[in-house]
Amino acid sequence: MASRHSAFYSPLLCCLRFLRDEGREVTYGVLGADQRTYALIRDGAVDIVQSAVSSNWKPRERGVEPLPVHFAQINQRDGFFLFGRQPEPAFDWKQLEGHTLLADHGLQPLVMLKYAVRHNGADWRKIKVIDAGTPEKMEAAFGAGTADYVHLQAPAVCGEMVVSVGGSMPAVAFSSLCCGREYQKTETYRAFLKVYERARAWVRTASAEEVAAAESSFFPLIASEVLTSAIKRYQALGCWDGSIEIPQDLYEQALNIFQAAGEITWRHRYEEVVG
Repeated sequence: MASRHSAFYSPLLCCLRFLRDEGREVTYGVLGADQRTYALIRDGAVDIVQSAVSSNWKPRERGVEPLPVHFAQINQRDGFFLFGRQPEPAFDWKQLEGHTLLADHGLQPLVMLKYAVRHNGADWRKIKVIDAGTPEKMEAAFGAGTADYVHLQAPAVCGEMVVSVGGSMPAVAFSSLCCGREYQKTETYRAFLKVYERARAWVRTASAEEVAAAESSFFPLIASEVLTSAIKRYQALGCWDGSIEIPQDLYEQALNIFQAAGEITWRHRYEEVVG
């Protein structure tokens, strides 16, 4: 299961395609608004979820147990972009001040966006920020004329991309795969991990056109050139660089950002979350 559906998660999507090509039965869905990753994994409703190391921190502070273990990195860059009304090749983050922004209010996307704004010398308090709900509602609102900018993952079919959030800030443990600790002892887990490692290396090195063709069935309403363009952007950003292990320095950077935003009470040890 994925917490979001996007070309940003191409390593996972291509892994599913490879597994199905091998004749394995694999189901895929997107997390609902009222669903919680830790509960689905705890109750055996799903084996593996695309999530983020940060998703463990608030439940841990509430005393929730057991929590999933994060075992493989998907992305080491934020995968959101700002889209404007017109091309802005010389975009500066301070241009957001005094303007209206439709921002994704998911916890991690919003925390990372605020960090990027500050990191690039702009004042968050001077931006008129709107919460329109889901990405689909955000796109619809932007298309209807609301706001000067919108904050979305690719592929997006509205506006002109003016800046990458992930390209404007340091690398970070952004998204990862998690499961139950008991599941890690199974042959199914080991088989998945082997194919996932191959898929992640492939999406980094294959042409964007090949990757788009491999995962096109996951995006039936997206034109192939739009999907290809999204994959090219993520490849160029280096989102899928490195091995599948979650680097401790990138985990610590995520902690730095959440701690600076006041979103965690203490620093959660790497070993408690990653394994």
